[in-house]
Amino acid sequence: MKKSLPVLLIVVLVFSAFSAVCTPQKEKPVVVCTTTVLASIVDDLAGDLVTIEVIASPAVCPAHYDVKPSDIEAFRKADLILMHGFEPWVSELKQASGSTAPIVKIPGPWNTPSFLKARYSAVADALKKYLGLDVSVRLAKCLKAIDDVDAYLKKLAEEKGFKGAPVVCMLWQKAFVSYLGFKVVAVYGPPEKVSAKQYEEILKNASTAKVLLIVDNLQSGEELGEKIALEVGCVQVALSNFPGIAPELKNMTEVMKWNAEQLAKALETAELKGEINRLRGELETWKTAALVASALAVVFLMASIFLALKLRKK
Repeated sequence: MKKSLPVLLIVVLVFSAFSAVCTPQKEKPVVVCTTTVLASIVDDLAGDLVTIEVIASPAVCPAHYDVKPSDIEAFRKADLILMHGFEPWVSELKQASGSTAPIVKIPGPWNTPSFLKARYSAVADALKKYLGLDVSVRLAKCLKAIDDVDAYLKKLAEEKGFKGAPVVCMLWQKAFVSYLGFKVVAVYGPPEKVSAKQYEEILKNASTAKVLLIVDNLQSGEELGEKIALEVGCVQVALSNFPGIAPELKNMTEVMKWNAEQLAKALETAELKGEINRLRGELETWKTAALVASALAVVFLMASIFLALKLRKK
C-alpha cells in the first residue's frame, strides 16, 4: 500500500491536469460597441470581465461609417450590442449576421461631465441586466473620476478666460463649448448640409460678434471651419467627440481634458493675433499721421519759400 500510494497520487495529478486541459473554459461574454465612446465605458466598467468589439473608427462620424465583413462576424459572436441610436447600419448588420444578441440603445449626448455620468450609469445597468455583471463598485469610482475632471475643466476655463469669449462652433460641440463658458454666437450642422444662405448668415453673425474661434468637430471634417475662419479672420480649432484618435485618449474624460486644452491654446493664439492686428492698426495710423505731417511740412515749406520770394521782389 505504501509503495502504491505515490503512483496513485501521480495518476490522480495527471488525470486532474488532463481534465483541466480538456474541459472547455467558460469564455467571456462578447460586448459589441458601435463606437469607441461605448467601448471605453465598457472597458472602464468591465474590461477584464468581457471581450469588447468596436465597430466604427473614432476618426469618422459613425453615421457615415461603411461596414466591413468583419463587422458581421463581430455581431454574430455578440452576447450584447450597445449603440447610441443614430447608427443606420446596426439593423443591417444584425440581419446579415443572424445575431440574437439584445441591442441596447444608450441615447443622448456624452461630451460634458453630467452627460457622461448618465451614459456610464446606463451602460452599467445594461451589463447587469443582460450579462449579470454587477459593476456598481467600479461605476462609483468612474463617476468620482468624472467629477474630478469636471473640477479640472472648470478651473482651466476660469484661468484661461473662456467665459464670454465669442465663438462659432459645429453643432456636435456646442454643449461642451457652452459648458466651458464660451459665448456661442452661431452654430452649423454637418458641413454637407450647410446651405449657401446658412453660410452667409454664419459669416454675418461671426463678423458682427468679432468671434475669436471657429470650433470644428474633428469627425465631421475641418474644411468648412477653416473656410469660415479664413473669411472672418479668426482662429480655427478642431475638437474630438470620440476617444481613440490618439493612444493617450482612452476614454471621454481624457478627450474632454484634451479638447479644453486645445481650446486654451487656440484662444491664446487668437488673442495674440488680435494684439498683432491692433499693433498693425496703430502702425498704419502712425504711418498715415507721418505722411500727413510730411505733406503739411512740404506745403508749409513751399508756402514759406513762395512768401520769401514775394517779399524779396518787393
